Amino acid sequence: MQHIEEAGIHSGDSAAVLPPYRVSETDLDRMRDIAVRLALRLGVVGLMNVQFAIYDGEVYVLEVNPRASRTVPFIAKAVGLPLVQIATRVMVGESLEEIGLVSEPPVDRFFVKAPVFPFDRFHGVDPVLGPEMKSTGEAMGIGRSFGSAFAKAWLGAGHALPDSGAAFLSVHDRDKKALLKVAARLRDLGFELLCTAGTAAYLGARGVETRRVNKLAEGRPHVVDHLINGDVGLIVNTPLGGESFADDMDIRTTALKFDIPCVTTISGAMAAVDAIEALRGSRLFVTSLQELKTPSLAG
Repeated sequence: MQHIEEAGIHSGDSAAVLPPYRVSETDLDRMRDIAVRLALRLGVVGLMNVQFAIYDGEVYVLEVNPRASRTVPFIAKAVGLPLVQIATRVMVGESLEEIGLVSEPPVDRFFVKAPVFPFDRFHGVDPVLGPEMKSTGEAMGIGRSFGSAFAKAWLGAGHALPDSGAAFLSVHDRDKKALLKVAARLRDLGFELLCTAGTAAYLGARGVETRRVNKLAEGRPHVVDHLINGDVGLIVNTPLGGESFADDMDIRTTALKFDIPCVTTISGAMAAVDAIEALRGSRLFVTSLQELKTPSLAG
């Protein structure tokens, strides 16, 4: 079991997507402008890592590190450029114009970097994610669509997504509106939806058919029983607060034990559905790194 997370501020182990598929071009231009001004103001020569967050239409800078990050090899492979070599040449005095890198390299497909976690080696551990880094490796998926790239990254991390069966949905009140689209798409794909009372009532009132299951405190058979019995192939469970902490932890640890994909954000759930649709729609084709087009550079 692994968490599916959108690239962003949810975790130090978030997935990365190139190109960003849910960020507007306007916001990307604002990020480019901020990054350039930061680099010039700080006098950075070489590589610099900037972490951004978008909230209520505003772009915020979380942190700036004048160094390489673990995203550099991922981006270098995706754009087909030896970024570390280029940065080194700049640091010893060459200009980008001399090297031949005068514009942002084009990206003609999707690239997804998925973290690999060691949780399955530690019995009983709660695999909840936080701001600290917990991953021990990464897998890269390449595809012509976001869904196929995400599916490949997920498979590369050693896990599979279900293409049929049942999905368990239980989300915080703030996420119920956004869950509606995820639930409808899963139903269209033929999944049965198992939900706790609040989520079931919300979706049912809006025309999405579900089957209500018990929380742990509501008696057996409860949600964990369904997980143990192999009735569930996908979990969407966003944090519900202190009163549901025990239930949430039992769901996550059981999912870990039985290798059931567990999604803890709505954006991650949408990504999972995209991947399932890609797996349903066509075969996944293999692309070697050598096949990626590499721009020519001076020197």
